Amino acid sequence: MRFFKDLSLSAFTAGFVAVLVGFTSSVAIVFQAAQAFGATPAQITSWMWALGLGMGLCSLVPSLLLRQPVMVAWSTPGAAVLATAGVAGGFSMAEAVGAFMVCALLITLAGATGWFERVMNRIPMEIASALLAGVLARFGLEAFAAAQTALPLVLVMLAAYLLARKRLPRYAVVVTLAAAVLFVALRGDMRWSAVQLELAMPVFTMPHFSLSALVSLALPLFVVTMASQNLPGVAVMRATGYQLPVSRLITMTGLATLVLAPFGAFALNFSAITAAICMGPEAHEDRSKRYTAAASCGLIYVVIGLFGAVITGLLTAFPRELVVAIAGLALLGTIGNGLAMALREEGHREAALITFLVTLSGVVVAGVGSAFWGVVAGSLALFVQQYGRDRAPNH
Repeated sequence: MRFFKDLSLSAFTAGFVAVLVGFTSSVAIVFQAAQAFGATPAQITSWMWALGLGMGLCSLVPSLLLRQPVMVAWSTPGAAVLATAGVAGGFSMAEAVGAFMVCALLITLAGATGWFERVMNRIPMEIASALLAGVLARFGLEAFAAAQTALPLVLVMLAAYLLARKRLPRYAVVVTLAAAVLFVALRGDMRWSAVQLELAMPVFTMPHFSLSALVSLALPLFVVTMASQNLPGVAVMRATGYQLPVSRLITMTGLATLVLAPFGAFALNFSAITAAICMGPEAHEDRSKRYTAAASCGLIYVVIGLFGAVITGLLTAFPRELVVAIAGLALLGTIGNGLAMALREEGHREAALITFLVTLSGVVVAGVGSAFWGVVAGSLALFVQQYGRDRAPNH
């Protein structure tokens, strides 16, 4: 099979790091969202089952078919919206599931009509690259900020990364991760108590549709998923040079969410941070073979879905500092390339810089994250600059 021929250790490691970063950085928010609707432990495990299978199959299958990296994740800002609105509104799990299904229909509609892709096609590459750099730069900052609480670990990882980049550049992230795991294991910092030996079982919840849940849950979930997840996700694809069928893939995520919603899949969408890990040069030196990193990530997500609590415990056993540091180091090359591309054209440089800074700020307005507002600010700046330039000869 071609997949096994194209697969490399660096690609598989990129897939594992993507899962490690994507899962451990936000799984607590997903738990909070489930608990906001009164979820039982069995229902929380079902959420992991549904999300793991949804993310895994939506990443694995298209990556193998298209032979390009397709990365799908859950909506982290969507989970945050649910955790807040669920408590405030006192919604039941049945009402939440109904809202998930309405959101899924809206996502499917956005993909089937192609309107989202048409909007993305109008965004200049410099703005998209600045958006990518702004989204990822926070992880780069957190990698070094982790030194405040785990200085020895961060120094070990940084030394391992720099030495490996010099001697074994293709395996720099592999070596860094191995050194970090060995270091924390020897120090006894792994939280093995988080590991629970039990398999995931799906729990079906009959949906209940209510107007209040539509307004308070479905619509905000749809807006933040499209603006804060799918938008930067497409920016990563464009900035790394992959021309994927965006509309068809968004339709796929909507339909997958619709099918899995009764079991706890609240919103599936393009990933940005983890996609950058699998689409960057660290995953594989050959761009045509980086799909194996995304496929590996998808396969691991499927295993997480099937084995639920066991894998969740293993991934959350890693210290937080290890997770943020490996993410930041793995993304250094992509951040640098994004900034270089964003600032290459003098005419777009200021608008791109505004996009980068607004995105990096992490500002949230009306429940919508900084990725969306970064694009808005940069596009407005570019419009004003070009509008003034076009009118200048008439004066």
